[in-house]
Amino acid sequence: MNILILGGGGREHALAWAVMQNPKCDKLIVAPGNAGIAEIATCATLDIEDGGAVCEFAGENAIDLVIIGPEAPLAAGVADTLRAARIPVFGPSRAAAELEASKAFTKAVCDACGAPTAAYAHFTDLDAARAHVRAQGAPIVIKADGLAAGKGVVIAETVAEAEAALEDMFGGAFGEAGAEVVIEEFMQGEEASFFVLVDGTDVLPIGTAQDHKRVGEGDTGLNTGGMGAYSPAPIMTPEVTEAALETIIRPTMAEMARRGTPYQGVLYAGLMIEDGMPRLVEYNVRFGDPETQVLMMRLGAQALDLMQACAEGRLAEQKVTWAEDHAMTVVLAAAGYPGAYAKGSVIGGLDALPEDSFHMAFHAGTATRDGRIVAAGGRVLNATARGESLQEARDRAYGLVDAIDWPDGFCRRDIGWRALSS
Repeated sequence: MNILILGGGGREHALAWAVMQNPKCDKLIVAPGNAGIAEIATCATLDIEDGGAVCEFAGENAIDLVIIGPEAPLAAGVADTLRAARIPVFGPSRAAAELEASKAFTKAVCDACGAPTAAYAHFTDLDAARAHVRAQGAPIVIKADGLAAGKGVVIAETVAEAEAALEDMFGGAFGEAGAEVVIEEFMQGEEASFFVLVDGTDVLPIGTAQDHKRVGEGDTGLNTGGMGAYSPAPIMTPEVTEAALETIIRPTMAEMARRGTPYQGVLYAGLMIEDGMPRLVEYNVRFGDPETQVLMMRLGAQALDLMQACAEGRLAEQKVTWAEDHAMTVVLAAAGYPGAYAKGSVIGGLDALPEDSFHMAFHAGTATRDGRIVAAGGRVLNATARGESLQEARDRAYGLVDAIDWPDGFCRRDIGWRALSS
């Protein structure tokens, strides 16, 4: 098979790594890719939000399957264009991608199908939103309605903090994504990520994870795109998993089909669990980042078979084979992230790192300059490892971190602390 992956971050490096483990893959192209991906696949320059350009590229390169990594091409309808051209694609339609592109849309779907989620209100006017916050009090959650690269959510501890977030969003801090705002109740409990594949009809669970969004140790400081993750999520017991499937995932998928927009691709449900009962925090219509890194380490070569079956509507015949293991990824970020950070610093020590089914340094924001790997983003590397226990996975992941020579980077040293201290 000739396979095209769209995207260039740590998620796409992990997907590319898993795809390359499968002997079914003859040729892998990643657009645009990054310095790490370039070591295992061909990288291409391509406007991944232009469906026509992607379609033409796929035809010219005899692509048998397109895997869409980020949310932006999905919201732009790239999957629709590929399907219209009868090119197999892993990723939902533009209409189905509204589950991530609009939080107000997701809330309406949850209302229609009875899926448990936080109480909410939807606003297009700053004064009305401010009045609602004052009436509700804090803590309270403020969300930009549209796509904001995982950063358009503020958990406000005070009314003043909530009002400041509203002013930022309506003031253009997130562009068009903040032109409308959803305000939610603050849900108590423990958060986890649940990943399923959906082929328009059948739903197949493929894994759970927990990530660390805050930049500081002890889960403090500003929200980020994610500073680390581990899989499986201990709180996602068989009972909680089944409850999430029966009360949230399947009703949502049935409602999407009822609306004439059946879902096909990976669905990532952020859940809040309290007293064994899950409620939906949000949906994402693509693999999470950095959760993909730990999922792919555990799934390995079968990931390609599962994604192909999903794209071809054959999930009913698939079964996920899990090893009884754990995986952890630690994000190395540029100093200053998630605020202003410098690009271009040289990263050393990567050539000496082990690269096998138990150890991988996935590249997220890297580039090559004068033959050396340099930082080219905020989140730059994902030190990822598997082990028979979470502690063993942690020790291996931080072993990779300590072998990387990058004075201009930093990481959290407590990834997995809740699970390891319980």
